[in-house]
Amino acid sequence: MLFRLVQPVKRPGSRNLQFVQRIPTDLRDRLTGRTLAIPVGDAVVHKTVSAKADSIRLSLRTCDSSEAKVRQAGVAAYLEAYFRSVREDVPVVLTQRQAVALSKALYDGWAEGADRGTEGTTSVTFTPEGEVDEISSSGSDVAPEEEAAGFSAAVEHLVQSKAENDPAELESTFGGIVTRRLAAVSIPEVDPRSRLFLLSAFRDAAIDALGLRARHARNDFTPDPQAARFPDWVPPRTQPDARSPGSTATSLRGLVDGWWREAKATGRKPSTHESYRNTMEAFVAFLKHDDPQRVTPEDVIAFKDHRLATINPRSGKPISPKTVKDSDLAGLKTIFGWAVANRKMASNPAEGVKLKLKRPTKTRSSGFTDAEAGAILSAALKVERGAEFAETFAAKRWVPWLCAYTGARVGEIAQLRKDDVRQDGGLWTLTITPEAGTVKTDEARTIPLHPHLVALGFPEFVRQAPTGHLFLRPAKNGDVLGPLQGVKNRLAEFARAIVPDRNVAPNHGWRHRFKTVGLEAGIDHRTLDAIQGHSPRTAGESYGEVTLKAMAAAMEKVTWYSVDCVTGAS
Repeated sequence: MLFRLVQPVKRPGSRNLQFVQRIPTDLRDRLTGRTLAIPVGDAVVHKTVSAKADSIRLSLRTCDSSEAKVRQAGVAAYLEAYFRSVREDVPVVLTQRQAVALSKALYDGWAEGADRGTEGTTSVTFTPEGEVDEISSSGSDVAPEEEAAGFSAAVEHLVQSKAENDPAELESTFGGIVTRRLAAVSIPEVDPRSRLFLLSAFRDAAIDALGLRARHARNDFTPDPQAARFPDWVPPRTQPDARSPGSTATSLRGLVDGWWREAKATGRKPSTHESYRNTMEAFVAFLKHDDPQRVTPEDVIAFKDHRLATINPRSGKPISPKTVKDSDLAGLKTIFGWAVANRKMASNPAEGVKLKLKRPTKTRSSGFTDAEAGAILSAALKVERGAEFAETFAAKRWVPWLCAYTGARVGEIAQLRKDDVRQDGGLWTLTITPEAGTVKTDEARTIPLHPHLVALGFPEFVRQAPTGHLFLRPAKNGDVLGPLQGVKNRLAEFARAIVPDRNVAPNHGWRHRFKTVGLEAGIDHRTLDAIQGHSPRTAGESYGEVTLKAMAAAMEKVTWYSVDCVTGAS
């Protein structure tokens, strides 16, 4: 078959040459409305395909014929890969590990100037493409401390961005760099979760790199420990996988994809998919191959031992045995079990590999004490807004109180929407539903608001709130789970600053607390379970329903009047 090479063409009214390539007929309808981030030299051009478009047209941003040919080839290669991914109808999925590996290029580039030095007062700003502008200096006689101020300011800016965890701001700052880095490894598009992994990883790499430059400007040349945190880049799907039409070969990554297609249809949660996918990526990196037919039980045992000895880069401590057992081994057993059932492997190499956990030492109750609960609720009443989103501020103000009076999971409360709070026959209620984000049981439930929450003004807050989620700001692509995790992290930090005891979970402590207070007030187990969303303990308990009226009567027994430090308690 002969292929006609696409050549740069003259652009009417401009000296710059233009790229023009027809959109394949079979892809026109599927591309309509999509925005392509196309690398052109050192820039990224965003093109939205209209319904009438029959070609991709854009300026190559140069009139030099030699440079135009280089850019033409880059754009053509990008589009070829993009068209292929659309035909396969599967965006590339990256793990967090792969995202961090790709961010090493940014770290290396930004840290490179640490040994060159600059003169005078340094000012660091960001270009629209997310890169650091040329460092400007005001003179050569400025103290080194002032020289480091620009780098420190840039780090502070990024750290604040990290605290807010705003996907839109991350995209604005690092989107161009991420797109070009993906193009450099021949990946035209990734799924939304992978994109967020990348943006966060690139932001963290920038923080580390600029921090190194700030230390060097202060004459501190201590080797940077962060330089060793970047893993080697392992491309996704380097082997034929289960999705290849007519292919009997598969890969370890392909097994995860095949399992997920089936598991998704049966209602398994995306968080489980993410956990198993990350486990398989770590397993592939450990094995240094992606062939399931070569995996042995000894490989799984060695991987288990490797994981137990691995240091978690966030905590600086070894990965917990519970994580290895419940995430790594459970994931491998499930995926390989699916592969055996679907005739893709002859046996399950993880079958029989066990890790016996020691019963953890328990030094206190899992729920907050009266004093701890009162301190958090009092702080929630008095919290003042900083440079955070209005939704984050509202979460700190209301979510602890809502959790205290419902015993709900913090994520269930943090994802509430305006429409989920309403009056039913004169009774204020809130509905916890998977439609708002995620619910562990996949079942919606409606529960009454405690009268104290009404007295504190929660319904009035909801009335004045804009339509949509009350405590989080969804990403531009509509994703809720990423922002939800960010809000949960902020709430955990808020509570942990008040209750530093590591033996109680800063968010989950409310669920234990509510059950304790409810039993003490004489509320029966079945009613407490209905309010909290716990499954019935027996088949008999699943008959009949606990009505709103019954829950409201029980809810009124839960009081905080004994907690003196809570201002405004009833």
